[in-house]
Amino acid sequence: MRLIPSGEVRLALYEEGERADPTILLVHGYPDTHRVWDEVAELLRDRFHVVRYDVRGAGRSSAPRDRRHYAFDHLAADLGAVLDEIGKPRVHLVGHDWGSLQSWEALGRPGISERVASYTSFGGPGLDQAAHFLRYGRRREVAGQLARSWYIGAFQLPLLPELAWLGPLPRALARTMRLAEGIEPRPGHPAETLRRDGRNGLGLYRQNFLTRLRAPGDPGVEVPVQLIETTRDVFVSPKLLASLRQWAPEFWHRRLAAGHWAQRSHPEAVARMIAEFATHVDGGGVSRSLRRDRVREGRPAFQDHLVVVTGAGSGIGRATARAFAAHGAEVVCADLDREAAVRVAEDIGKVFGRTAHAVQVDVGSATDMEAFAGNIAAQYGVPDVVVNNAGISVIGPFLDHSLDDWRRTLEVNLWGVIHGCRLFARQMTARGEGGHIVNIASLAAFAPSRLLPAYSVSKAAVKMLGDCLRAELAGHGIGVSTICPGFVSTAIARNAAYVGADLRAEAELGLQRRGYPPERVAAHILRAVHRNDAVVPVNAEGKIGYAMSRISPRAMRAFARLSGVVRNPVIGR
Repeated sequence: MRLIPSGEVRLALYEEGERADPTILLVHGYPDTHRVWDEVAELLRDRFHVVRYDVRGAGRSSAPRDRRHYAFDHLAADLGAVLDEIGKPRVHLVGHDWGSLQSWEALGRPGISERVASYTSFGGPGLDQAAHFLRYGRRREVAGQLARSWYIGAFQLPLLPELAWLGPLPRALARTMRLAEGIEPRPGHPAETLRRDGRNGLGLYRQNFLTRLRAPGDPGVEVPVQLIETTRDVFVSPKLLASLRQWAPEFWHRRLAAGHWAQRSHPEAVARMIAEFATHVDGGGVSRSLRRDRVREGRPAFQDHLVVVTGAGSGIGRATARAFAAHGAEVVCADLDREAAVRVAEDIGKVFGRTAHAVQVDVGSATDMEAFAGNIAAQYGVPDVVVNNAGISVIGPFLDHSLDDWRRTLEVNLWGVIHGCRLFARQMTARGEGGHIVNIASLAAFAPSRLLPAYSVSKAAVKMLGDCLRAELAGHGIGVSTICPGFVSTAIARNAAYVGADLRAEAELGLQRRGYPPERVAAHILRAVHRNDAVVPVNAEGKIGYAMSRISPRAMRAFARLSGVVRNPVIGR
């Protein structure tokens, strides 16, 4: 640590790593010090020259005597002094919370913007950008952000905020970190100087907010910007953050399922994103997730997403793999029939010009699925979307079902989904960038049939599994959708096993006459991912059956006693 002058104050400057490496400059927020970055700095210092400093009035930096010297002019001068001390032609700037606000402001000033190669922001937009949003945003969106920003008004009050920092506020802040984000106090954070830093930092709010919001400057910046949206941040609304894309010539919008202090709760993910962005801007390679999160007009909805589809060799799986590819995705086509998977992957390459991979896997085998999920992550990365579609059916009365019929149906239809959810959700959770899991159930999940006992049981379990997972994974930014098609014109009836009477011809004819193509189911799947829908009944009978199962389960049971495969095949795939 060394102290460097900036006007009347002295700034505490900290450096790690080799000076010959690219420089990353980390700027902390309020009421933190440079120590909030400890975990991230440790992960970056082997590849980068990492620089941190305590902003004026915080940590070991001195505070100005004149409270007016917390204005942006002085904060920008501090950043300029740090850049002078570093002595590099260009650095990669990273700002959190107030560090983000003052960095947005400084990037609009000559003498600073040309010395910044890239900017990573999370925890707060610049005040010029926020002022534009408050003036021109939709009323409901503006009201939502104002509700999140209530504390800014409280900090304008005289004396009371100072008393709060002398009293219960530090303890309340530590408790909030622990309960809301799972962050335990450690040496350096919260800092021993927290009470003093909190009182000093009130000048940031009092000297900048009202002045800048009344007379905003130009919100535009000229450097590449990476926005990390921490999706559980209670202080900044998603709509405000989404509006920032218009102010940078090159913009990446990345999402991290974390709270406000993500550098403490998810340091690996934050460090990875910072490193990927800096490396790319310096001319290095680009990761898949960085390609995916590049904001450009006219990009397909799933451009550079990695999508895994099981049962992709035919029917709904094939249609879904093609639909995602048509919207820009790279697709892993998995099927028990390797030749069928290869045909679909090759077709995707020829028709859509997209990358597709064919993989053989038995979804009912835990060993196969463990190897499959591990190989996907190792070769292609963590999937953004997983569609657990593979399924089989046995048609006939319960008393004609053998134990092997039940075992294989549950292995594929239920355990295959469980394996896919368990393995890929774990990968998505560890990555921290969210994702989506789609489980294909059926009208049979809520419409009982005397001729599909094993199939119906498996699909009802899949629906309940989706409901349970959706509740658990929402906090990780992972959506879960359960798709419940009615009668769809696929080969499932032809490929089904029949016990008791052989009703193959009647079942095939019934699905053929329905004339509902699997491509329409695929469209519902893509829409469900986009909207994060929970349960999606597909086509008329699917929607009617779902509604009736909720309105009158007794009527559904009565209908099941009357139904037969010819009149009501109840195979929703």
